[in-house]
Amino acid sequence: MPASRLDRPPAARVGLALAGGGPLGAIYEIGTLVALSEALEGLDLNELDVYVGVSAGGLIAAGLANGITPAGMCRMFIDSASAQVPFDPAMLLRPALGEYAVRLAQLPGLFWESAREYLSDPLNRDLLASFERLGRVLPAGVFDNHGIAEMMRRLFDQAGRSDDFRALKHRLFLVATDLDTGEAVAFGSRGHDHVPISTAVQASAALPGLYPPVPIDGRWYVDGALKKTLHASIALKEGARLVICINPLVPYDAQRAAELGHHRERHLVKGGLPVVLAQTFRAIIHSRMQVGMAKYEHEFKGADVLLFEPRPDDDDMFFTNLFSYAGRRWLSEHAYQRTREDLLRRHDELAPRLARHGVRIRRDVLLDPQRTLRRHLGQLQRRRAGVMGHSALKLSDTLDELARALNRLGSARSAQTSSRSPARAPA
Repeated sequence: MPASRLDRPPAARVGLALAGGGPLGAIYEIGTLVALSEALEGLDLNELDVYVGVSAGGLIAAGLANGITPAGMCRMFIDSASAQVPFDPAMLLRPALGEYAVRLAQLPGLFWESAREYLSDPLNRDLLASFERLGRVLPAGVFDNHGIAEMMRRLFDQAGRSDDFRALKHRLFLVATDLDTGEAVAFGSRGHDHVPISTAVQASAALPGLYPPVPIDGRWYVDGALKKTLHASIALKEGARLVICINPLVPYDAQRAAELGHHRERHLVKGGLPVVLAQTFRAIIHSRMQVGMAKYEHEFKGADVLLFEPRPDDDDMFFTNLFSYAGRRWLSEHAYQRTREDLLRRHDELAPRLARHGVRIRRDVLLDPQRTLRRHLGQLQRRRAGVMGHSALKLSDTLDELARALNRLGSARSAQTSSRSPARAPA
């Protein structure tokens, strides 16, 4: 454990917990994180003590723990052309051909076993019961999410980053569910920290039915949201006294949205099965999250757990097409602006709680009507790239990461030196 983490007083420990939500959730979280990084003075989102991520939130948490700024995440997910490792949503819809092949190879044997069982006593055996075992031929997932692990490995293979939990300066936990026991497993914890971060992200994001379970050390893992939505308790048990939580998925209130003129349809059933399933999934995970948030107040007295999430009548969070570039740009800007509004609206509630941890809300930033996410990113790019264009921007990214790594190394060495030097006698 780096010396800088040991020297920090427990009362000052800060954590971040990010829920899942697929590509939509990831892009919403990025827009929210950019707004928070801009408006919260005294809080560096790349220098927190504990990061906890579930599903898509695990991907973002792993990036932050590796020193990738929220603005850098935005370039990777939204402005992919300017990113060193671009994100293509289409990679999430590649057919799981390997899974199909494995299952189909079992078909002849299962068919003859079923036929033999039925024909052994056809008068007393039920035909459907005898052939029930053929259900094993159905694939455990429709799409292949190996692309997520590949992208993360390429991302963490660059200077100043690591695909090893044990090499990180800060604690990172990525939660998945053990399919055979139903228990939540936090990769990054003792006994599970040898697993590559990229593989843990893939396991945490393996939504059952959509993606096959991910094998790790002889066990099979699926999406971590099956047990809990946020798993913020992990950060609290690590001693975090301030935990910032972001949950991008809330049940959509179609009737309220129609009353406010946001959307015309009052009945989601008109959207068919995909919309019905989306609303069902959101309602289930959100109700569990509310129960968990209520428990934190009693189990971890003195800790501040702050939640940021969309409004229930936010139709943009329910209907945006993330496979279009314009849709991703729009949603990230939308999340950025809604978070700014939320911080301003809740200022009197949040300011004293944040102040206890040395964090101040910058009202001047929130009251500036000219601020947009695009403008924020454009200023960063112009400041770093100057007139040298895209190549200079990539070089600047690399130099920034190198400087951050050298600063961390210097801090760790200074702390070790001070701890080894003998105490001076009073004059």
